[in-house]
Amino acid sequence: MGAPGRFDGYGAVVTGAARGIGEATARRLGSEGARVLVVDIDEGLAHEVAATIPEAAAYGCDVGDPAAVGAAVAYAAETFGRLDVLVNNAFARTPDAARFEDETDEVWQRSLDVTLVGALRCARAALPHLAASGRGAIVNIGSVNAEQAFGGHAYSAAKAGLTSLTRTLAAEAAPRGVRVNQVNPGTIRTRAWEGRERELEALADRVYPLGRVGEPEDIAAAVAFLASPDASWVTGTTLRVDGGLMAVNTGFARALADD
Repeated sequence: MGAPGRFDGYGAVVTGAARGIGEATARRLGSEGARVLVVDIDEGLAHEVAATIPEAAAYGCDVGDPAAVGAAVAYAAETFGRLDVLVNNAFARTPDAARFEDETDEVWQRSLDVTLVGALRCARAALPHLAASGRGAIVNIGSVNAEQAFGGHAYSAAKAGLTSLTRTLAAEAAPRGVRVNQVNPGTIRTRAWEGRERELEALADRVYPLGRVGEPEDIAAAVAFLASPDASWVTGTTLRVDGGLMAVNTGFARALADD
């Protein structure tokens, strides 16, 4: 864990926070003193998570719903008396169709509406509060899928759009004292990988230079850094937290070694 008290007095909103990366991030911020609003479409699970984090609250919200987003941010600002950190983690992902020409508009629209436009909605609602705090920070959760083909056409396109939004919003928000950054995770051991341990072991052995896949806490640590005063001169950047995946072509190196 990080330094106790680094976020003392902070109010934070984390979307998609009832499980996986979002849950780990809410716990990390809470462990360092932040009062955290655990936002998730699964309101019941959000309350269960919030009950285990000191000074946390929960709110059921689909970030695809503009009114719900506005209400969630307003609730956080009212409950905590301020808002200093927004973490946009909520996303939608649907398996690709067998052929690209069979992809439907509905699948693409939902992925873009939650993953990309949902982050826009949250940032738009939170920005006045973040600017008023004098230390506001937005951290978007992207993906290495935004940088290389790993499957998931709509999801990858949405995450790539989020990278662009991170840069443009950083420029827009900087004069108001708000920093905007992004974390791009590699493979993270989350619920999506339940029952697929053999696949994770194969990835760790054959693909990741550091010899393991990531844990949600790895991403939470990076988010906490970017949200904290330790990153007070960092904005508009995308930080890969990917075990070296994008830096090293492991398959190429293995092919040469086996030749």
